[in-house]
Amino acid sequence: MQKFGHRLATIFVLPVVLFVLWYFSSQHSSNFFFPPLDKILGAFDRIWLSPSGATDIYASLGRLAVGFVSSLIFALAAGVLLGSSKVIRDYTEPVFEFFRAIPPTVMIPVLLVISGIGDTSKIAVISFGCLWPMLLNTIEGVRSVDQVLKDTCEVYHIQGIRRLFVLTLPAASPQIVTGMRTGLSIAIILMVISEMFASRNGIGFAIIQFQRTFSIPEMWSGILLLGLIGVLLSLLMRLIERCVLNWYEGLRAR
Repeated sequence: MQKFGHRLATIFVLPVVLFVLWYFSSQHSSNFFFPPLDKILGAFDRIWLSPSGATDIYASLGRLAVGFVSSLIFALAAGVLLGSSKVIRDYTEPVFEFFRAIPPTVMIPVLLVISGIGDTSKIAVISFGCLWPMLLNTIEGVRSVDQVLKDTCEVYHIQGIRRLFVLTLPAASPQIVTGMRTGLSIAIILMVISEMFASRNGIGFAIIQFQRTFSIPEMWSGILLLGLIGVLLSLLMRLIERCVLNWYEGLRAR
């Protein structure tokens, strides 16, 4: 329990200090573009804790979740296949390198033309962007499974689906989780950018509307909200990482 309390203090002490400094340093600000923090917090309460604000939050998080999970499923399936077969990997690597080099934001106008301004185009942008770190890390993780462990599975006739869950995925899980963490960061960025283009709702849509109408405290409140969402999702990912890699952390500690 003491260790857990120390960990919480480590995580939150610097953000709290920075928040307090921001509050007092901006208290008497007369700059139109950098309003006092208490005005931003007032706008936060008025905008994002209202039913319309909650609708924008749910819309953004829904797109983020669908885009990220769909990419993760594809990355795991394709990564296991490509990591297990050198022949398939050699044939497909140039194609993957080509698509990986395309900035995801470039695809937004194309997907808007194809899919319109609905959720489909935004989910596709999020999926396209966060796919590559998860896919490439999965391929590398599967490819680098210890040969001794593979031979042991052969000796004990562990094959097919059983081998996938007993050996391949656990052995590759450290790199898979690393790809997930990177992919989540990219997904949050693309969620906001895709909503700043043609859109009807979402956090990014609200922020750009506030900017266009010079509602500066409201705009800053949206930026503050995105930071809080990023922190919460990072903590959630850390919790998942601890559950999935509990055996790996114990092995490293020994």
